[in-house]
This record gives sequence, C-alpha cells and structure tokens, in this order.
Amino acid sequence: MLLHLGSMHPIETALLLLVAVGPFVVMAVVVVRIRRRDAEDDPEDDPESDDLAEQANERAQRRMDS
Repeated sequence: MLLHLGSMHPIETALLLLVAVGPFVVMAVVVVRIRRRDAEDDPEDDPESDDLAEQANERAQRRMDS
C-alpha cells in the first residue's frame, strides 16, 4: 500500500518534468541536427552526381540493348 506524503515541492515538480520530458527534447534536437547535416551532404543535390547517375543509366541501357 502506497502512502501519500503530501504535495510535491515546486523543485520536485520541475525535476520530475525534466526527467520525464528531457530525453525526448534531447532526442528531437539530435534528430533535427542530423537531418540538417545530412541535407547539406546529400549527394542528390550535387550536379556531378546527377551526371554520374545519367551515365550509369545510359551504360545500363546500352547493355540491355545489346
């Protein structure tokens, strides 16, 4: 049986919220930063990679035709 020891002190309430919500906030910040970093390094936006993809598609088409 649990005993009720009274209402929580405001500092205890703040610590409880920090422990309950804090990890989700940290995870959201990490995800946003990683997505931004990956968007900067995304090879799909690189014009050279588009040329390479087109060249690979042309080679594959030539192989299929022959």
